Amino acid sequence: MDLKKLFMGGIVAGILYFLLGWLIYGMLLTNFMNNHTGAAGNIMKTEPDFLYLAIGNLAMGFMLAYVFVKSSVSSMVGGFITGAVLGLLISVGYDCMIYATTTTLSKTAMAADVAAATVMTAVVGAITAMVMGMGKKAA
Repeated sequence: MDLKKLFMGGIVAGILYFLLGWLIYGMLLTNFMNNHTGAAGNIMKTEPDFLYLAIGNLAMGFMLAYVFVKSSVSSMVGGFITGAVLGLLISVGYDCMIYATTTTLSKTAMAADVAAATVMTAVVGAITAMVMGMGKKAA
């Protein structure tokens, strides 16, 4: 396994997840999600715990980079497609389990989260794969 590509890709993807998460969830979807909560109502903290937010984003970044290294994804298109599929499957799995077991999420918010996570992971995947593919020797 190419540990250099894994480390570089994991850090890049973690940073991208953090920045796009702030843009998509923190800016664009904040009001929408607050208006489409489950029966529990708005349970958001006033300020996130940034240590755990950073750990979570890095974990997602390293997961994506690991999949890319193991499956030899190194182009923007490959990263976009693989990222979109992973984002869709992970978010559908997670959101459906949260919807089934808690009252924190409405079906509308669940659909919006699946769409947002799919787009976000596709974009992160495209850029991460491009970065991980840099320096690759042409045949």
